[in-house]
Amino acid sequence: MNCIIIDDEEMARAIITEMVSRHPDLKLIQEFPNAIQAIKFLNNFEVDLIFLDIHMPDFTGFDFIQSLKNPPRIILVTSDKNFAIEAFEYECIVDYLVKPISEDRFQKAIQKANSFKTAAKPREIKAVEKDNVNEFYINIDRRLIKIDMASVNIVEAKGDYIHIRTESKNYVVHSTLKKIEDKLPKDLFLKVHRSFIINTKKIIDIEDNSVLIAKYVIPVSRANRSELMKRLNLL
Repeated sequence: MNCIIIDDEEMARAIITEMVSRHPDLKLIQEFPNAIQAIKFLNNFEVDLIFLDIHMPDFTGFDFIQSLKNPPRIILVTSDKNFAIEAFEYECIVDYLVKPISEDRFQKAIQKANSFKTAAKPREIKAVEKDNVNEFYINIDRRLIKIDMASVNIVEAKGDYIHIRTESKNYVVHSTLKKIEDKLPKDLFLKVHRSFIINTKKIIDIEDNSVLIAKYVIPVSRANRSELMKRLNLL
């Protein structure tokens, strides 16, 4: 089983990594100090099993599970015994390990994960084609907000922040235009200016070196104008 570890404690990750390395059925793909990084990874890869801590800053283990559409098998690893009842309300959770973890208890957890019945066969790790992804997540006030790609009108860079303007709402996140450009499907979005990415399907009008999208007039640089014209279905 391909697996990942999510735990904000470096020592805890090291201990689980060592245990995983000794088990012939497990292959560790990656480890993460927080859930946000793990979600970004899972947007592009699939895994069979996650070792997940509950208490993490900003985004708890339960928050993480609730953010996943189709969570894989999950083994909770925590120093807190008080969440066992809540944990098993989630069908994806196969076991609940309390730190410190003994080798014997770890082996039993893996046996449970192996015997856990799922609707689909265990999945191999694979990249997801970016153009087939219909949404992405942004971190706002310690919450992950899902945004549908098709609802995005424009993305604008302002200093160290990115303004994402959708059909219904605007969001501000601390990021770079390059980072979000890499996440957006190339067939739908185009960088037309050093500060702007546009959804080409939302263009209402083009005049000289600018485009109109919703109520926004967006400048188009000379270097990007030819690529924009190639995208248009001109008569």
